[in-house]
Amino acid sequence: MLETEAYICPYCGEPVEAVLDLSAGDQSYIEDCPVCCRPIEFELRTDGEDWQLDVRGEND
Repeated sequence: MLETEAYICPYCGEPVEAVLDLSAGDQSYIEDCPVCCRPIEFELRTDGEDWQLDVRGEND
């Protein structure tokens, strides 16, 4: 099950969108911002239906 979530890059402040795979359960991963290319830490918590995404800079 895929969901999309808009977020603001913690480095450049640009609005971007993440595609989330809720079928994989809780996840922590790093993706580069598609605008400024800096590493962003994503933490996804889900029970398969409800979910929460936290986004932060690498050193935050």
